[in-house]
Amino acid sequence: MTKRDVPPRWDRKMQQRLARGEAAALGELYDRFASLVHGLAHRVLGEERAADAVTRDVFAHVWQHPDTYDPGQGPLRTWLAALTNRLAVQRLRTTGTAALARGGPGTTEDLERTVHHASVAARADYIVQSMPAPLRAALELAYFQRRDYHQTAVDLGVTDDEARRRLRLGLQLLSTAHDTEAPDSPPGIGGAA
Repeated sequence: MTKRDVPPRWDRKMQQRLARGEAAALGELYDRFASLVHGLAHRVLGEERAADAVTRDVFAHVWQHPDTYDPGQGPLRTWLAALTNRLAVQRLRTTGTAALARGGPGTTEDLERTVHHASVAARADYIVQSMPAPLRAALELAYFQRRDYHQTAVDLGVTDDEARRRLRLGLQLLSTAHDTEAPDSPPGIGGAA
């Protein structure tokens, strides 16, 4: 494992504190990541109450199974995002399947399409929020303010080549949101919910 692969000290200490059953650690974790978890769950489910329930489920899972996070597998933030996505997709499938069983509109294929689109959107949101600020700023100027690479360069105070590089890297990162090769249950999450 290279130095770059080592998770931040805070992540390792938090996992150890949670494993010891420190309630204060869960509070700190919630304060730091609840908005990320809730936002991702809401993005997948599109409903406030369902996102609240998934947020509770994520932090309950962390409290009951702190050993499922392996600091050697990556940052705690990424693990929480993957866990949130998995639980939100499970909930979406469960509620969609129940609606189909009650004779609700749509088909199983419609449900799977909805789940896939929601999952891709949640990954894209997470990628944008996690990317370095210079890349995010370039993408926001180009997308939300309809700037071309030259206008983006001027607004950011960088060269045209640097603006193109930032936009290209940001778009490359975003393109990974459509990666369908990602496992349903990332390493370290396990099957228990």
